[in-house]
This record gives sequence, structure tokens and C-alpha cells, in this order.
Amino acid sequence: MTTLALPAARFTDLLAAEWIKLRSLRSTYWALGSSAVALIAFNTNAARADYVNYPHYSGPIRDDFVYWALRDAFTAGAALMLVLAAAGVGAITVVGEYATGLVRTTFTAVPDRRALMTAKLLVVTAVMTVYGAVVAAASYAATQAVLDGRGTGVPIGHPGAWRVVAASALLAPVSALVGMAMGALIRHSATTMILTTILLLLLPSFITDRYHWTACVGNALPYNAWVRLVDIGYGDHPFTLTPRYPTTVTGGWIVFTVWAGVAAVLTVTVVDRRDV
Repeated sequence: MTTLALPAARFTDLLAAEWIKLRSLRSTYWALGSSAVALIAFNTNAARADYVNYPHYSGPIRDDFVYWALRDAFTAGAALMLVLAAAGVGAITVVGEYATGLVRTTFTAVPDRRALMTAKLLVVTAVMTVYGAVVAAASYAATQAVLDGRGTGVPIGHPGAWRVVAASALLAPVSALVGMAMGALIRHSATTMILTTILLLLLPSFITDRYHWTACVGNALPYNAWVRLVDIGYGDHPFTLTPRYPTTVTGGWIVFTVWAGVAAVLTVTVVDRRDV
């Protein structure tokens, strides 16, 4: 009896399969939904605090309240929460398959590991970009609506406003890609999350700009790049401390791009060089 060889899976089939995997997990909806609500609420609460305290603010703060309104649009605390949530989702899409043993079946069905991981990477990037855009846009709309009660809301057309929304939105897919790369390298759930948290959250807080080389390392981290991108009054605002070795807006976007690109390459190539 002649056995007919099955045709190789098309890349569109791999994309569809990875999308089914991601959306069929109940944990995906819980992780993205609950974190989105928490982030929007966190930012809105910051705007509410400024709304309540606004009558007690001094003249200089009121005169330049646009700066504070844009900080409320997406707070530093919310950014840290976003990084953790997005990196966790990215990591679990890779580590989860290794933990359950599903990856063996997957690689048997699709021997082209790089194509498979590329499809997974594209699906996760698309989902997390939409997630980041929804959270950033909703946070901006909610916070400025609260501040409009004092007549201090900032319209989206204000210089720098779009940069705050875009940088906050793109922080999600960048963090998710780093989580995927760490998962592909480590392949152990707990260790992956611990090291990813240290890399993305703890390291930025420990590195100072005392020396030029430490400042360069700090400026090259995704969270610090986000801080630079959303700080509209950087360098010339009376309530901010200018770093000893400042970076630029262009540098911030480059950091985002490099981290995403390197993480994507690692995710795709590592599985091809290491067996399950």
C-alpha cells in the first residue's frame, strides 16, 4: 500500500493554529481582561487624586498642569504592571507548551520549528499590540475626562500626547516579546518569570546614572526608554531632575526596536538549536 505524504503546512495555517491556541485558553482572557481593567483603573485613580487635590496646588503647578495631566494619562506604576502582565503572557505562550509536553506533538506535526515560532511570535505581537493600544487609549480618555472636571484635561492633539499613548501601547508587545525570548531560552516557568522580572522591572531601579557606562545601560532598558518617551517636559520642567547623561526621544524608540528585534530573533532561532 502506498502512503501519501501529507502536504507541508502553509504559513497561514500556522498562524491560524497559533491563534486558536492563544484564544482557546481561558487564562488568556483572564490575564488580559483583568490586567486591562486594573491598569485603566490605576491611571484613572491617579487623575482622580489630582482632581481632588487641584484646589490646593500652588500657582506654578497649576500654570504648568499639562505636564501632570500627561503623567496621569499613563503612570509609572501602571507601566510596571503592564510590563509584568505582558511579559507573563508572552512567556507562558512558549513555556506553557514545554511544561505540558505539547511542544513535542507540535514539533512532530510541524518540523519547521522556525516557521512555527515565527507564527507564534506574530500572533502574540499582534494581540499584545492591540491590548496595549486599547489600554493606553482607554487610560488617556478616562484620565483626561476626569481632569476635564477642573478644566485641565489635555486633548489628544496636544503636542506630545500621541507620543504618550503610542509609547505606552508599544510597551506591551515589546515586553511580551522579551517574555517569549526568555521562555524560549530557559523553558522553566518559575525561573523564566523570576529572571524576566529582574531584567525588565528590578534592573532599571538599581542602575543609576552616576557613571557614563551605567547611564548607557540604564538608558538601554525598555522601561527607562518608556520613561523618556512619555516625559514631555524632559530637561526643562522645574519639577523634574535632569539626568547626568540624558537620552533622546529617538534613542527611546531605538531601544524599543532593538529589544523587540533581538527578542524575536532569539525566540525563532533558539528552538532550532536546542532539542526539546
